Amino acid sequence: MALRLVLMSVAVFFLSLAGAARADMAVFSSQGGVAIGGYDAVAFFEHGAAEQGRRSNAVMWKGVVWRFASAGNQARFESNPRAYAPAFGGYCAYAMSQGQVHSGDPRIWAIVDGELFLLNNRRVHQLWQADKVQMIADGHSHWPAVLRR
Repeated sequence: MALRLVLMSVAVFFLSLAGAARADMAVFSSQGGVAIGGYDAVAFFEHGAAEQGRRSNAVMWKGVVWRFASAGNQARFESNPRAYAPAFGGYCAYAMSQGQVHSGDPRIWAIVDGELFLLNNRRVHQLWQADKVQMIADGHSHWPAVLRR
């Protein structure tokens, strides 16, 4: 009986670890396995620009490859990837606010309260900018459940 209880406890422990790992896994939009179209996630914050990353400065994180314009940017990302990765997995923030999934364009972006948001096109960027606080809140209410639909 005691052995059975120990085995059940061990099984519950390992199952809870698997569940926690799944809950922590973010889903990032990618093209050919490369996040945000190969653009450098750190450059948005550090240089205020969308810069293409290089194949020579790349790291695998959360199942996709992230590229960087410099080794310094790669190191910054590696030290704290959540600080630089785009919100909503790099999908369009406006679409997410509507409960939809559309790819984000890394050339159309905004940083709000320390979070990087990608938009799909200039028209939705204008719509999003007009009420971004509410749209961000709406997007967070849909994320990441919208991916399971």
